[in-house]
Amino acid sequence: MSAIQRIALALTIIGAINWGLIGFFQFDLVANIFGGQDSAIARIIYGLVGIAGLINLGLLFKPNEELERDPEVRPTR
Repeated sequence: MSAIQRIALALTIIGAINWGLIGFFQFDLVANIFGGQDSAIARIIYGLVGIAGLINLGLLFKPNEELERDPEVRPTR
């Protein structure tokens, strides 16, 4: 996994936690920390989380490396 994918995954997790807080407690952590949903920094963070989600969309279609490996050929005796 590349560094960009790791950063995107971390941002996606942050976004998921924020949505969980909104859904369960009606509390928007990003808006609370950065001065409301309409503040420039909060909008930038929302945008970055959205882009990160799009980047991580590729993980759904990435082949599972364990399944793609050639089976080990063991010599028979």
